[in-house]
Parts: sequence; structure tokens; C-alpha cells
Amino acid sequence: MTDPTDFPRDPARPALPAHLRTALWLAKLGLPVMPLREGKLPFGNCRACTRSACGDRPNMKTPGTCQCPAPCHAWAAATTDPDVLTSPAWARSWHQAGAVAYHPGGAHLTVVDLDNADALAWARRNLPPTTTVATTRGEHWIYRGAMRSVNGVRKGVDLKSTMAYAQWRGPGRGTMAPLPDAVLALAAKIPATVRQAPRAVTVPAPAGGGECRHRSPAYLERGIAMAEQRIKEAPDTIHRTVYRLFLAVLSAHGQCGCLTQAHIDRLFTAAQAKGESVRHCEDAWANALMKLGM
Repeated sequence: MTDPTDFPRDPARPALPAHLRTALWLAKLGLPVMPLREGKLPFGNCRACTRSACGDRPNMKTPGTCQCPAPCHAWAAATTDPDVLTSPAWARSWHQAGAVAYHPGGAHLTVVDLDNADALAWARRNLPPTTTVATTRGEHWIYRGAMRSVNGVRKGVDLKSTMAYAQWRGPGRGTMAPLPDAVLALAAKIPATVRQAPRAVTVPAPAGGGECRHRSPAYLERGIAMAEQRIKEAPDTIHRTVYRLFLAVLSAHGQCGCLTQAHIDRLFTAAQAKGESVRHCEDAWANALMKLGM
């Protein structure tokens, strides 16, 4: 593969952002790509979706989320069209991007995301060799073939293919193998021993007392559901993601008394299902309350 930084530049045009140059190179190779913010979260590339107002989820088969005329963010926005990638609507995103992501399923690929040493050891014992790419805490094993995406099929193992995105970390090494039955079997049934059942916790809700700004209970329900989904889809920086989402929920709903223990339990359950400890959840909640002066 040619390094995208080696591409000739047109002296009559301003230099493109480095991540956009990488994205255009990958798009030419057939990988649908998109920009990522710091923290590996997608951008909202239209006004309605800025600052994650829609929960960073495309509107495909997901009621109550973004209703853009065309997907502008998350995995559904990934594209190989250079006109879209260089469009004015995406310009700010590329200048602020912290990384490039791609939609594996859109390129008929599956990424087995191995997030720790135990997951790597398991893969080496049970999966056929294929193209591997080093990540911050483990490796991506990439296979030819698409399947449904499932997080947490084993401790430290996520499957990213259709309706998901993976961060581009380089071409990797090794010859890419066909998608094996062993990976398909992981998605068929998640082992019961992967995680302990999340424990319910009791955390005082804010006292509230302010005027309720919400027009209907559906507004709060959408906010909680979006937060649960964002936690579920968090790629790795889970501590930061949980804190930011707790902060967002409290900022929107913590002052008027609408937030109940049942809502808090849902957020804590989602975080624990992703691997957060009860202590980390409690600390994140307390820090968010302190940040907002509650």
C-alpha cells in the first residue's frame, strides 16, 4: 500500500487535513470511511446533530433518533465517495478529527476487537491466523466476510462488522483469512459466563425542585435510552464515556426532579454490562453531581 502522505499535492489548493488525506486513500481502496472525534466518537455533520444532540446514531431502524434526510454520522455516514468526504458539510469535522474510522461491514469485513491479554491468548488458541493490527490495549483481527456486530461476546472481545465502525490503525500484518465459523458462532450465543449480572445500586437522585422544562415524559425516556445506547457502543474509553453521559443526563434532567432511581438504575446497569465496576459508576455519578453543583 502506498502511504497516503506520499500523495502529490496540488500547489494551487490548500493542504488537506492529514486525516482527510488518509480517508481519501482508504476510500479509493474501497473502505467506507468517516471522521472520529477525540475519544473515538463520531461527528454529527449537520446542524441538527451537532454536539451529539441526536445521540450519534443513524436513523436506520432506530426510532426516536436522528431524522436527517441522509445519514450524516456514525457508521451509516461512512462512505467511499470523495465528493461527500470533501464536502463543506464535513469540513469542520475533518479539521477537528482525532482519527479515521471505517465501516467494516460496508467493505465486507469483520473486525474481532481483542481488548486485553486474555482475549489475545484466547484468539491465538481458537481463531485462524489473519491480518492483525495493533491497538492501544490489544489487537484487531480482520477477516473477509460480513456478519452482525455484537459487543461483549467474550470478556474483552467485540465483533465489529455491519452497523458498526472500527478505528483505522494502519494496514496491519499477515494475510487476511475468510470469516471462520468460530467467529460466527460467537455471535450466535453469548456465553453466560462472560460477565456477572449487573448489580443494582442505590444512588440518591438530585433533589430537583426547579421548573420542569420537558414537554412530555418521552423527552426524558429518549435521553435515558440514548445514554444507554452510547454506553453500550463505547469502543474503549469507557470511564470517560460513562462520566460524560452521566454529566449530560444530569445537566438536562437533574434540576427539575424528573430523574428517578429507576432511571439511574438503567444507566448504572448499562455501564456495568460494559464492564464498569460499581465503584467507578458511583464515582462518575458523584463527580458529575459535583461538577454541576448539585
